[in-house]
Formats: sequence, structure tokens, C-alpha cells
Amino acid sequence: MLPSDAPEAAGESPKGVVSLHDLRGKNVILAFYPADWSSVCGDQLTVYNQMLPLFEKKNAELLGISVDGVFCHKAFKENRNLGMKLLADFEPKGAVSKLYGVYNDKEGVSERALFVIDKDGVIRYSYVSPVDVNPGANEILKTLNEIEENKGAATHG
Repeated sequence: MLPSDAPEAAGESPKGVVSLHDLRGKNVILAFYPADWSSVCGDQLTVYNQMLPLFEKKNAELLGISVDGVFCHKAFKENRNLGMKLLADFEPKGAVSKLYGVYNDKEGVSERALFVIDKDGVIRYSYVSPVDVNPGANEILKTLNEIEENKGAATHG
């Protein structure tokens, strides 16, 4: 089913609203996760935090998204010393998660899901992970490398 256009979405951060439209021209990694203070979520985002320099070299911005509010995100980000933006999918609850088909109505949280969106707003990778499994960063990096290779092929082909 991939590639397909990413739904235009926005989430609130402590510094204001961040939208995909504002990030056109960059690759975007959307990391949906259930809750700020869960151990698996914390471990997952800590891995991604360590990968930020690699993501930046690939012209990619990482956005963490959960239904937790802005102030919860702020405390979590400071506690974990995270460098990425965390977006609140809080009001209306789960609106962004629903656009991407990863909202768990029964639990009232986002599923653990990854989307890699290229600079033109096209989804190049998506994966919904079991909620208790950290999906890691291998497929994110593989997809960013493929985007980079395709860009090179288009430029030199």
C-alpha cells in the first residue's frame, strides 16, 4: 500500500503547534507511543534520542506523539533529557493517531507505531509494533537510506 500521502496533521508542543506542512522539505519520523512514563516508551525514545545525530544527517526530524498533554511531555522530556519534539495528541484526544489509524479506542491511547515520511509528504515506511515491544531504529535508518539513495538516483539518473 506504500507509498501514500501522509495525512496532514498537527500536534501541540510546549513551544506551540507543529504541523507536517511546516516540515515539508525534511524527512519526518513519526513515533506514536502509548504513554510518557511507561518503561517501554521511555526506552524506545531514549534509543531514538541517541540516534538523533544520524537522523539529522539524513535530513530527518523525529516527532514523538502520544495522547499525554503538553505539561506531561515537558516533564517527561526533561526527566529523560530528550532532544526530540514530543507532540500532544490530547485535544481532541487521539485525533492525529486516528488520522494514521493507530488509535486504540479501548485503551484510549496511541498504538506503538512508526511512520517515515519523505520530504514530499509521502509515507515510505509504516509499522505497528506490539505494545510491549520496542521496535528500535533499524527500519527507520534503512528507510532513510533508501530515500537518500532514490534521491541520488533521481539526481544522477
